[in-house]
Amino acid sequence: MKRRQFITLLGGTIASPLVARAQQSAMPLIGFLSSRTPAQAEYVIAAFRKGLENAGYVEGRNVGIEFRFAERQNDRLPELAADLVRRQVAVIVAGGTSGPAKQATKTIPIVFTTGSDPLVVGLVTSISRPNGNLTGATFYSAALIGKQLELLREIAPQSAEIGLLVNAKAPSAESQENDALAATRAVGLQLHVLRASTEPELESAFANLGRFSNAGLLVGVDPYFDSRPHQLVALAGKYKVPTIYSLREFVVAGGLISYGASITDAYRQAGLYAGRIVKGERPGDLPVQFPTKFDLVINLKTAKALGLDIAPTLLTRADEVIE
Repeated sequence: MKRRQFITLLGGTIASPLVARAQQSAMPLIGFLSSRTPAQAEYVIAAFRKGLENAGYVEGRNVGIEFRFAERQNDRLPELAADLVRRQVAVIVAGGTSGPAKQATKTIPIVFTTGSDPLVVGLVTSISRPNGNLTGATFYSAALIGKQLELLREIAPQSAEIGLLVNAKAPSAESQENDALAATRAVGLQLHVLRASTEPELESAFANLGRFSNAGLLVGVDPYFDSRPHQLVALAGKYKVPTIYSLREFVVAGGLISYGASITDAYRQAGLYAGRIVKGERPGDLPVQFPTKFDLVINLKTAKALGLDIAPTLLTRADEVIE
């Protein structure tokens, strides 16, 4: 081999890893912030990645993802959000954790998924044109609590007392209470608002509702609750309270029934928006997406344990029945 050819070949061998590293470092980074554990977040991450793929991005090929999980310790969220800001990510996807992300930056685009009304909790000032650095998808619906109450009464018709579990520290607590109050008043039922933001308060809330012999419970949408499906399901079983949730994962964990907007669809939309923002679109120009798909899931084993007979007509309406 000639000396010049050898030097050229050697130079290419040395440069290739450097070029690869340079290309990798040039990849845009997306931050993913979640209050869940990595295991709990697997199914929403899969939906998020699907949305990214729809926008033309695949992790490791043309985009990088920095994951930060609070692992059910929500007091860690502000620091985790600040860490993503320090990493200079191109966009932050905040799964139910938009408050800490919003406080951490006013310049980096944020794509949220939330179970709250984004106008009520102050995430955006307009649905059609958010204008600031936030946009996203919500699985909130003003009619959700009313429909959940209807289903709870259908699956547990003996329930004369209705509880609503909310996180008193959440900005959405007041609007959920108002929606539940309107729904229960319309059918002449008494509403008991149960406020809990710590594990001892959760135990106390279920114990208080358990004093009523015919009580049913609506669990409000909140990241703190959403990250504790097994704990809430265990408390509902302990105090024998027929309970309806907003997310399927509660019923998979042994809960009685869930009805709510598809959370996976919201995360798919968040992934799509994140990809569009990486391409150069501004979050303020992307309208907040409201839910169009709602899922009804029933756990027959739990119904049997509570002594409830599920009407065949309700079972046929369910999107999924767990036996």
